[in-house]
Amino acid sequence: MVPCSYVSEPLRTLDNGGAGGLWWLFAFLPASVQNGAGQARTGARNNVDNREEILLDHNYPSTLDSVDEAESEILKAAQAVGVDEDDEHRIAMAVRECMVNAVVHGNRYNRNKIVHVGVSKQDGRFTIRITDQGEGFEVQEVPDPLQENNLLRQSGRGLFLMGAFMDDVKVRKADPVGTEVMLVKNLAPQQ
Repeated sequence: MVPCSYVSEPLRTLDNGGAGGLWWLFAFLPASVQNGAGQARTGARNNVDNREEILLDHNYPSTLDSVDEAESEILKAAQAVGVDEDDEHRIAMAVRECMVNAVVHGNRYNRNKIVHVGVSKQDGRFTIRITDQGEGFEVQEVPDPLQENNLLRQSGRGLFLMGAFMDDVKVRKADPVGTEVMLVKNLAPQQ
């Protein structure tokens, strides 16, 4: 399984120099999948210096109904900033994978835990931050979904798919608990 929870320590970039042997798994993807220490976003803000526009800042209960609700609201925000239809589908797939991981594997359907979703636009980047309150996982321990003995597994492809559909994916430990997954789609220049 690929839970979307927190990592116990900062991890290196998943490239030739990092995370022991998994670098090749992501090497051919258009996204860079990184991990590092950091804090989860806890509220909306408008950072005038960086021209950050907050599009969504919402807490969702740890239910599968929340997956559909979050996906719908994030897609509305994507449409509002001019994301094309193909990228809408890519964003929807990545968000669905991440939200399911947060609800099922991170928060384990615990009604006392929430999934926070923040969406912003800044400097030509549409950024989605999904934060759970789970126990955690180590990215370098995630099974390689392309390895023959994992091809028919029912789970374990979430991070791989998020990286395939988004331009940038980062996973970091949230403060005080949980994991924040940041999904970024670069926006086409305005004509």
